[in-house]
Amino acid sequence: MYRRMARYEPELMEEYAYVLDFFPQGNPLDKHIEHRRRPIAQVVGEKYFMLLEVIPRPGVTLSIGERVYISRGYRDKIAFVYGRISYDDLSSVAKDELVNIVEKIIRTFENVYIQFFNIAEPITIRLHALELLPGIGKKSMKTIIEERKKKPFTSFKDLTERTKIPDPVKSLRDRIISEIMGEEKYYLFVKPPPGKEGAIYLGYLVRMHSMSGSR
Repeated sequence: MYRRMARYEPELMEEYAYVLDFFPQGNPLDKHIEHRRRPIAQVVGEKYFMLLEVIPRPGVTLSIGERVYISRGYRDKIAFVYGRISYDDLSSVAKDELVNIVEKIIRTFENVYIQFFNIAEPITIRLHALELLPGIGKKSMKTIIEERKKKPFTSFKDLTERTKIPDPVKSLRDRIISEIMGEEKYYLFVKPPPGKEGAIYLGYLVRMHSMSGSR
């Protein structure tokens, strides 16, 4: 039965992030003038895919793809988390690396992301959340729902074998990238960019992490 989904906007915090690009001499294209002459990095959060600018500790060099701690308490490499940035703020290097990092996160936390296929619900009377993933239409959606009634999916391999969906990781990755870019109306996983009018955040990642026991 169709169940109306409310907007869900919890306060989200990232604990770890991956370096998308590092500017040891500053980012000459940064909209903040003070960032054009000091070391700064663009990163993506590991848990909620927040795009952030961070300032490293003096003398620290960051590598693209490196995982760094950015939360409360002592941070060995990051001095300051400046705040959220948009996809358009990313360098070309950062945009390219983002695709690799998002896929890496999905594969690393397979136990989290497989849960989407177990808990996805209708968004409207005519649209199911599963249909928002690239490559999944109504036929595939119905197959997923029928199969999960028999037994919850336990892995991407299990999902593929039972539903014949060829590449669920790519479907998730492409959807998450699209949400990060701010191109959607419904946001299954990523919080909409600030000021995005009409965007509806459904908060699936919060539920998925809760189910897996991560905080």
